[in-house]
Amino acid sequence: MKKLKMLAALLLISAGSYAQKLPADSIFSQFYKATGGKALWDGVKSYNLKRSYTASAATPYDATITASIPEQSIHKNKTIMKRSFAYTVKGDQGWIKVPIGQRTDVKDMSQAEQQTMRQELYDNLVPFINYKDRGLIATTVGTETLNGAQVNNVELQGRGVKYNLYFDAKSGLLVRQKESKAGVEKTSDLSDYAKSTYGIMYPTKVVELSSSDRKPVTIKSTLTVNDAVNVELFKR
Repeated sequence: MKKLKMLAALLLISAGSYAQKLPADSIFSQFYKATGGKALWDGVKSYNLKRSYTASAATPYDATITASIPEQSIHKNKTIMKRSFAYTVKGDQGWIKVPIGQRTDVKDMSQAEQQTMRQELYDNLVPFINYKDRGLIATTVGTETLNGAQVNNVELQGRGVKYNLYFDAKSGLLVRQKESKAGVEKTSDLSDYAKSTYGIMYPTKVVELSSSDRKPVTIKSTLTVNDAVNVELFKR
């Protein structure tokens, strides 16, 4: 009899835990609602992201990222010690412009580098945009406690990459993102959400930690949405 009662209690606990597990799409919907609404997010066609990167015992650098989602194009200009390196993916092509003295050398980007930048096209905003159309699968892992707050953990998986996305259960905001790719895990803590002039909210501060070097990098960001895209950036 005691064993039956214990079994019944365990089943109730299990059922309660299961009932509390929200579908991944519901968690994503809460995020969209908390950050401006799904209609605004669906209206994002292009964006410009200005970022500054700082880390202890490392040279700080800046980056400007310009992207067009319909054209599947992304350009990143990275400036370090007054030298600018340009990385561009447009359609099925990708190239890098490297300053050498008074001239610029243009090199083809590897397929792996191109794939990383195509992934960044979405990751710079949130990695679950149009995730089904991109061949990704989202599954709710469950609830956890992160920095004293309850979060919903969603696993997003695709070919060669896996994300664990942690959403604050009260605010709906994405507060941590873990990306596992090619044996390297990168953890990003997102905070200081602010509203862009377009209307969607985004984290102005991200702290990244990679398992490959274990040195935290602080990234400060400013986002603008749907400004005219400078086509000159995408000319080889």
